[in-house]
Amino acid sequence: MPNMARPNMALTKNEMPVQDPKVRSGNFLEVALGYTEAQAADEAKRCLGCKNKPCVSECPVTIDIPAFIGEIAAGEFEKAYQIITRYNSLPAICGRVCPQETQCEGKCVRGHKGEPVAIGRLERFAADYHNAADKASDKKFTAAERFGGSRVAVAGSGPSGLACAGSLAQKGYGVTIFEALHVEGGVLSYGIPEFRLPKAIVQKEIQGLKNMGVEIAVNTVVGKTLTIDELFGTYGYKAVFIGSGAGLPKFMNIPGENLNGVYSANEFLTRINLMKAYMPDSSTPIHRGKKVAVVGGGNVAMDAARCARRLGAEVTIVYRRTEKELPARLEEVEHAKEEGIVFQFLTSPVNIIGDKTGWVSKIICQKMVLSEPDESGRARPVPLEGSGEETGVDCVIMSIGTSPNPLIKSTTSGLDTRKWGGIVADEETGQTSRQGIFAGGDAVTGAATVILAMGAGKNAAEAIDVYLREL
Repeated sequence: MPNMARPNMALTKNEMPVQDPKVRSGNFLEVALGYTEAQAADEAKRCLGCKNKPCVSECPVTIDIPAFIGEIAAGEFEKAYQIITRYNSLPAICGRVCPQETQCEGKCVRGHKGEPVAIGRLERFAADYHNAADKASDKKFTAAERFGGSRVAVAGSGPSGLACAGSLAQKGYGVTIFEALHVEGGVLSYGIPEFRLPKAIVQKEIQGLKNMGVEIAVNTVVGKTLTIDELFGTYGYKAVFIGSGAGLPKFMNIPGENLNGVYSANEFLTRINLMKAYMPDSSTPIHRGKKVAVVGGGNVAMDAARCARRLGAEVTIVYRRTEKELPARLEEVEHAKEEGIVFQFLTSPVNIIGDKTGWVSKIICQKMVLSEPDESGRARPVPLEGSGEETGVDCVIMSIGTSPNPLIKSTTSGLDTRKWGGIVADEETGQTSRQGIFAGGDAVTGAATVILAMGAGKNAAEAIDVYLREL
């Protein structure tokens, strides 16, 4: 790490420039505008360069955080990017969507007496600086020549699949990613809105993997178009990584969920993000509700609510616990409030009522009270007897979680799964119950964060390398 100038001992982070809430609530342009070079260098000087690096211990992909921040402080922005990409192949994405506040920044020493260093914002800055220069990747590898022509198949081009493929490509393996949709990126493309993660950035980072020799086959559903057995037998892959995510939406099983105007958050966001339903000339338009209720309190619920707001709706988020228990990132909650979204806490839907045409007309919610903690460690909500309230709405978006699609497990012999659908895999290596098959990300853990999925993909790549060397 270069010698740093006198540290900046300010107790607060450099503020992130953002679009005005009144303006951004009417467009899908990125909300956060990014640091300038001067802001980035000033923020980087808040880092104390701790020798024991507590921030690194909470990074799922173990980026040498003090080292890259030290380069930014010294004005060596490209060197900072090169350090990051030794560990993370998708820095522009992670800098935008990772929950740094509960990971690296949560361990930052500066956070003991003030705000932690803005690690995520600095990671984003370094990646954006590199991408703005439009530099071709200098990481060139001759695929599948180093280890006897071994090739690896990856099911899914979401965060875990991309991380696994990138790590394997760096090691010289030939890698093919099979993606079910017509666009690469998985949840990065269909799930996270443009105003949080511009799709041009996703495609830019995926192109970097292609430059390294990674091949991506879209419109290919593993388990239907071809099976894992065929990947081994017919196509000759030596190992398979399953990173197919958790895209099967859950519902509450209450009356009225089959009415027109009721969406899963997955469908709603896919139509918005992948099919550009928010554009006036979209070939796949979406119902633009005037009064929308979003059920749930996670990041996906915030994304759906903020999208609905940008389509012109009055939006209410219905959540069965209090604001304290909201699982969404604090930044996303604050942005939602700034954009005029209303939060209705300690409330849970019990019925959705339709009109004579079969469209949603109102939602009936029951008040909740908090009891003892449940298995998640949060206070358990229980219904308040005799409560109930009607609210007029014309669209309801369910965002109460997802589970893995059962297609792969139902077409693959010898693959152990859990009752809720997750694939059983070793926590550190991703090894499944079947030799040569590894898995990671949401397909194993259920819905989690982008960076945790990437960490699982990266760890699995290390284990696949060991496995193939021993064949």
